[in-house]
Amino acid sequence: MATKAEMIDAVADAAGASKADTERVLGAFFDHVVAQAKSGDATRWPGFGKFSTSERAARTGRNPQTGEPVKIKASTAMKFTSSAALKEALNGKKK
Repeated sequence: MATKAEMIDAVADAAGASKADTERVLGAFFDHVVAQAKSGDATRWPGFGKFSTSERAARTGRNPQTGEPVKIKASTAMKFTSSAALKEALNGKKK
């Protein structure tokens, strides 16, 4: 797993950009994804995938230590769906 610093170093080297510029650009990208998600919109990157949200309904769970029922509030979760091109790059072309 790459740390934030390792990712910034790798992207800066690959792009021939400074680490400071790369950190600002990556930060702006993730800020945009979060803003889109908060407004209910998805962010698509062709050839990579789609960032979107999904709604989780309120439900009753169980405390694993005591077995007592616990109310779990409804929430919004972030979801990533990979593109066909990314799946192909990871797994090879289907026959």
